[in-house]
Amino acid sequence: MARSTTTTVIYAALFGNLAIAITKFGAAFFTGSSAMISEGVHSLVDTFNEILLLYGLRRAGLPRDRHRPFGYGRELYFWSFVVALLIFSLGAGVSIYEGIVHLQAQEPMSSPVINYAVLSLSIVFEGISWWIALKAFRATKGDLGYFAAFRASKDPATFTVLLEDTAALLGLMIALAGVALAHGLGDPRFDGAASICIGLLLAATAVFLARECKGLLMGEAASPVLHAALLELAASDPAIRTAHGVVTVHLGPTQIFAALSAEFDEELRAPEIEDCVDRLEAKIKAAHPEVTTLLFRPQSKRSWRQSLIELKAGDGI
Repeated sequence: MARSTTTTVIYAALFGNLAIAITKFGAAFFTGSSAMISEGVHSLVDTFNEILLLYGLRRAGLPRDRHRPFGYGRELYFWSFVVALLIFSLGAGVSIYEGIVHLQAQEPMSSPVINYAVLSLSIVFEGISWWIALKAFRATKGDLGYFAAFRASKDPATFTVLLEDTAALLGLMIALAGVALAHGLGDPRFDGAASICIGLLLAATAVFLARECKGLLMGEAASPVLHAALLELAASDPAIRTAHGVVTVHLGPTQIFAALSAEFDEELRAPEIEDCVDRLEAKIKAAHPEVTTLLFRPQSKRSWRQSLIELKAGDGI
């Protein structure tokens, strides 16, 4: 996904969540609704999360230097992981705590009409932000299902915003149901229960996000399509006898490290091998600019097969 599109998605969520958070806290102040306090905290945490994602995007775009020879791409993965921790600790923790306190105190709700109005407007505004994030994600997922696309995506900024907005919409519906039941039945416990349910929803969202971001931080391979394309380019060069395989790892959403295993023609001298490497590097980076670092490993077929055996053995760990 283009950086400008990702930034647009984050800014839409940022301003939407900030406006909604202010409105929800205002409603909670006048009505004393536990679910509204939880929703306000949720929106406030989401607002801060978008700021962290924007910071991560800016840091990830810095050019590589002698301190970070492979670039700063994983800064985005780190800050996305921090976002998941904030959703769990602040969003989920405060919501569950507030719900338990409200269940114990059972304070009656005042002016529920304000809650209805605020929640209805919040659903509209949150829905707009969710639709923008959904359209951006659908433009990149191809034929994959949503869950498979989440797992395969290397851009946590977009799927984090989409998951946040999805959790926010579901949380708003839970809050609306809690307020309606507490008002209609005259039992404030439903309001506290709604707050706890919102907290559990946020906890589940945070665990899923943390799991995905952990994988990206540890380093995930590029797509098989890119592997095949790199091998095809390498095999097309007359100086390469056999292109055995390639190992890749994402350093960021659009930054990939690749190591090609190839067997050069035995008659080639060192200068000719250097020319081949320069030629292939120029071809590959022109066709796939996301490959920011490319290494060649002269290797026999037997050595490559042994390294494959070691990789497959690691899959079973």
